[in-house]
Amino acid sequence: MKLLNLLAIVIIAQTSFGQNTNQKPGDTTLPSTTTELRKIANAETGKFAYTVEDYFSKPQVSSFQISPNGQYISYREKDKLGKRHVYVKDFKTNKVTKVIEEGDELIRQYWWANDNRLLYLKDRGGDENYHIFGIDINGKNAKELTPFDNVRVGILSELKSQKDYIIISMNKDNVQVFEPYKLNIVTAEVKKLYENTDLKNPIDGYDFDKKGTLRAYRKQVDGNTYQLWYRTDDNSPFELVVTTDWRVSFGILGFDYKSKNPDEAYVYSNINSDKMQIIKYDLKKKKEIEVLYSNDTYDISSLSFSDIRGYEPDYYQYEAEKNVSIPISATYKKMFAVLNKSFKNKLFATVGNSDNEDKFLVYVYSDKLYGTYYLYDFKTEKLDKIRDLMPQLKESDMAEIRPIQFKSRDGLDLYGYITIPKSSGKVPMIVNPHGGPYGPRDGWGYNPETQLFASRGYATLQVNYRGSGGYGKDFSNAGSKQIGRKMLDDLEDGVAYAISLGFIDKDKIAIYGGSYGGLATLGSLVKTPDLYKCGVDYVGVSNLFTFFETIPEYWKPYIAEIHEQWYDPTNEDDKKIMTEVSPALNTDKITKPLLIVQGANDPRVNIKESDQVVRNLRKRGIEVPYMVKYNEGHGFGHEENQIEFYKTMIGFFSQNLK
Repeated sequence: MKLLNLLAIVIIAQTSFGQNTNQKPGDTTLPSTTTELRKIANAETGKFAYTVEDYFSKPQVSSFQISPNGQYISYREKDKLGKRHVYVKDFKTNKVTKVIEEGDELIRQYWWANDNRLLYLKDRGGDENYHIFGIDINGKNAKELTPFDNVRVGILSELKSQKDYIIISMNKDNVQVFEPYKLNIVTAEVKKLYENTDLKNPIDGYDFDKKGTLRAYRKQVDGNTYQLWYRTDDNSPFELVVTTDWRVSFGILGFDYKSKNPDEAYVYSNINSDKMQIIKYDLKKKKEIEVLYSNDTYDISSLSFSDIRGYEPDYYQYEAEKNVSIPISATYKKMFAVLNKSFKNKLFATVGNSDNEDKFLVYVYSDKLYGTYYLYDFKTEKLDKIRDLMPQLKESDMAEIRPIQFKSRDGLDLYGYITIPKSSGKVPMIVNPHGGPYGPRDGWGYNPETQLFASRGYATLQVNYRGSGGYGKDFSNAGSKQIGRKMLDDLEDGVAYAISLGFIDKDKIAIYGGSYGGLATLGSLVKTPDLYKCGVDYVGVSNLFTFFETIPEYWKPYIAEIHEQWYDPTNEDDKKIMTEVSPALNTDKITKPLLIVQGANDPRVNIKESDQVVRNLRKRGIEVPYMVKYNEGHGFGHEENQIEFYKTMIGFFSQNLK
């Protein structure tokens, strides 16, 4: 599937980055008061080993990274006000320097650009118009590198061989399409590298080689067809390699610099298969050379390379019931053998390394372990523990997250997870559909939400309903035009399966979801009101007609594909279905208690989506609690807002499930 994961929930009205406005989005008369919401939160009166803060306070120290030369380690550390600043520690001297100070706007991401300079991203209030900032590791020479209003910036290539440059994408000249620029991370000078001017058939992806040469681009044609165009070097014309529709995927993972043939590349493709494969491909001859790796059940998601060893492939990775890494190179086979022996019954991932690959950052986790960082010395095979991110949460106290598999009513194999509380007898259950809906999926690992629910006695069911990513194109495409229909059937079939396990109280089931999961929550309360006792809608779509009218400008080139995958309001048959499955148009069927939560600056799901439901229910005399945060977007990123949200939700469940 080519389309962006439009509604994937991200725990992190488009406005200018530096603009000040006193006008708040949405209907400001609708949100519940702090007193009203606190009353709901206080409904949870039980005594528990861990507080909401224990689960949702951000780690005191986190986000470790190694500098390219391996001399420094950076990390984020939280102060008394909850601000998470970035520090750099010198391995040789142990000197620690505060480099980046977080202010009112969150640092969404940071990384090492070279040995002397860090880069970081910020947006404004969750609007997702990201800007890049740079600063030296001594805390000097701070500079906003992309000071452009109403522009969203993305990273395309880090250019290891040109330490003061990166390649970025920006919708600077037209808000609907992105073009590549070479950015000087010291001076902020930008140079456009290619024009994207055919707005009817725009380019939506660029592939640069290690020298910074544009070698390929992906072009969208007529709204839902994609073409990959390729050239050997910057003196050659681009030639068409492959054409697919949105249901099929083909893309470049990296070029094979070890081959004498400059046109060989590693690609991902499901053109000739149901599951995504990793393939060696000749882009000039337009010919498959060899299928390198595939799986009968799951899509292969990634291939990792080594810079220092001539871009030798190191390992394949895909998500099955749990994450799976398959080492390829001798280097990674050696390291994985040590890590497997050291971390039995847990998963691990290498999340960073020095350029000469003598130091590696290793992240270890499980369903009961939030995460621990280790430093691995490749030469000595020594592991040094850096930090347990959540030491207050004991593994022995955490709940099991169990992979499950069952059949849908129409015969599809469905997968998912159930988190099982340490309680005797039958327990209440919360159904938690993931966002997306097309592309994302739930996976195995530590989940603070389901652990919080389990600590209060609730099981959690997560179903990878049809349309979820990772299970092949047939499964993904089975979800097309099934929002509010078979996608909800899959959740209901999951509930029936969970009840069959014997420990779920069938009369005490709730549903809660974010983004598309919020739409699924609302839709379930409309479609099967007797199945659920209550629901929580978090930044969820409610009206498919108004949702399409308020999508970000940079989604509009995808509107034909969205209409094919979701529904098309210009098609009479689809229009009827949209009316039937838009919860805001069917609030007369909602009879169970509902809590709604929304970020006011959400660029994906406009606040009007939540306002509609609240207003329509209150017209019927139903008081629906409504939490709105005016410094948030598509999901809450500020710690204090997250904690208030989860306290309110737990109180709401206590009122309605206990």
